[in-house]
Amino acid sequence: MIEVTQRELLERLEWQDRLMKRDAKADPVIVFLHTPLCGTCAAARKMLDVVEFVVPDVQLLAADVNFLPGIVERYQIRSVPALLAIPSSPGANPEVLYRMGSVQDIVSFVRSVKP
Repeated sequence: MIEVTQRELLERLEWQDRLMKRDAKADPVIVFLHTPLCGTCAAARKMLDVVEFVVPDVQLLAADVNFLPGIVERYQIRSVPALLAIPSSPGANPEVLYRMGSVQDIVSFVRSVKP
């Protein structure tokens, strides 16, 4: 998992938009949103480490929502932990997974947004 700032995440989203406008293949952007003192976030991070092993062709980003006011507002993030998936297909709506009950739930979510 790669920790990113709001600026880095916005640059990544702009890059994805440019690729889609050129009809180039782009992977969805999947971001684990967390806060440092959240115990549930720590448990979710451990599950995401397993997900990265199970689905190695997906790059997961991570970001502390305390430093993402624009992203939180833009995608209406309600709570953490959350897994934000911004699809690569034009017109597709972003999806957010709040309940990370098991590794299988997360793997299913990640695979559902991967083209």
